[in-house]
Amino acid sequence: MLSINLDRETEVYLAEIIAQENSTSEELLKKLIYQHWQTLKPRQTLAQRRGGHPKNLLQDAAPDSSLRENRKQIINARTTTR
Repeated sequence: MLSINLDRETEVYLAEIIAQENSTSEELLKKLIYQHWQTLKPRQTLAQRRGGHPKNLLQDAAPDSSLRENRKQIINARTTTR
């Protein structure tokens, strides 16, 4: 159990949020703590969220080919040779 003392102004804010959200202070605090905890975790890249890069596309790729400047060089080299 957690017990906190809020100043009057913060109590008014809390009461307004609870009324708007139609929830309890416990639910609201859980939600806020979870949201803040999520911001502390490093964000996953799109590829990580989708399960990683397809292995067959990367089997011959250089380890640093994902760097922006290297991708630009590879694209420029391919477009000038065509």
